[in-house]
Amino acid sequence: MKVGLFVTCLVDLMRPRIGFAALRLLQAAGCEVVVPTTQTCCGQPAYNSGDRRAARLLAEKLIAEFESCDHVVAPSGSCAGMIRMHYPDLFADDPAWLERAAALGARTHELSDFLATVARLDKVPGAFAGTVTYHDACSGLRELGVKAQPRALLAKMPGVRLVEMDGAEECCGFGGAFAVKFGDISARLAEKKCDNLRASGADAVVLSDLGCMLSIEGKLRRMGDEKTRVLHIAEILSGEA
Repeated sequence: MKVGLFVTCLVDLMRPRIGFAALRLLQAAGCEVVVPTTQTCCGQPAYNSGDRRAARLLAEKLIAEFESCDHVVAPSGSCAGMIRMHYPDLFADDPAWLERAAALGARTHELSDFLATVARLDKVPGAFAGTVTYHDACSGLRELGVKAQPRALLAKMPGVRLVEMDGAEECCGFGGAFAVKFGDISARLAEKKCDNLRASGADAVVLSDLGCMLSIEGKLRRMGDEKTRVLHIAEILSGEA
């Protein structure tokens, strides 16, 4: 099975180790992984800002780079959601591109969803001892239905005890440009999320989107919490935590 790994902009620029962790997990699942070196952005920031021309150009580029793959996997629900749910809107007036976009979207998955439901990974390579709680990122949860999949994978790790925090499905305040345009609201959402995860007593919070990760980790540290770890699902499953 040939799988294209879409690394995402944030991972590439901010936490490349997440990309390498995702690569190791896909290889552990027996996939032939390709990582197109020309890949850049999925077009989501432009799309969300109303710049449809720029978003479409980036979408065309990504489709051409990945459409030879059996599946496309991203360690981000928001980027996978952009490709799967919103590319068809970009090409609604172009039947030929619409067909290509829809075909690729149907084969595009968030990482934990792919590992749990497509690759059906029986054993994860990572080892971790401690209590964790899970934050459900908005795009993965609401656009792609990613909820049970990461929890099922964490359950395969004998040393992990999962405790659910209050408001696990509530926004962390990031929301891409939302955090910039509505800074005060974003900060309050982040503080509430951090209060809930600290109240859970977990040693670490695990999540599947780096944007959420940066928002939560940054707020925890500004609140004086240097102890609670913030881990991407790829890191803990691969043993990079």
